[in-house]
Amino acid sequence: MAGYRIRLAKDKGELVKRLVESNEDNAPFETYADVVMFAATLGYHRNQAVPLNDVIAKEPAPIAWEIFRSRGYDLTIRLLAIAKTEDVSVLSLSSEEAIASQIQILEDYANGGLQILQDELRGIIDITHHLPLMLLKHQHPQESTPEFDLRQFL
Repeated sequence: MAGYRIRLAKDKGELVKRLVESNEDNAPFETYADVVMFAATLGYHRNQAVPLNDVIAKEPAPIAWEIFRSRGYDLTIRLLAIAKTEDVSVLSLSSEEAIASQIQILEDYANGGLQILQDELRGIIDITHHLPLMLLKHQHPQESTPEFDLRQFL
């Protein structure tokens, strides 16, 4: 699996850097790999997978597969792949095609999740405090209460 890299969309590069780098010591994520995994699981949760069109060549550079493995994300990546394809052959660690499929699925879900984050965080100055609020809002969506119908008294 050496040599595999996870790429990011060019239009999401500034957001990814913003989520990792901060003027203070309160950046929401430690590494680009953490951002990618958060975005991929968010994209999966909200059923938004967006194929990459134009990828970043420089900063943030494509992330080595080994970084994801060293952080324990390889299992989550395989779970995303099997959930998307419903085909156990995608779990193979010896098949180049299966690994390429896992990476593409990760990239697509991460791109979708980054699009969600880009939309949700537009205009937000303090991302660190807004991210948990955003997650809570979607965990407990506002329940719409039915309007009171006065016709029952007629």
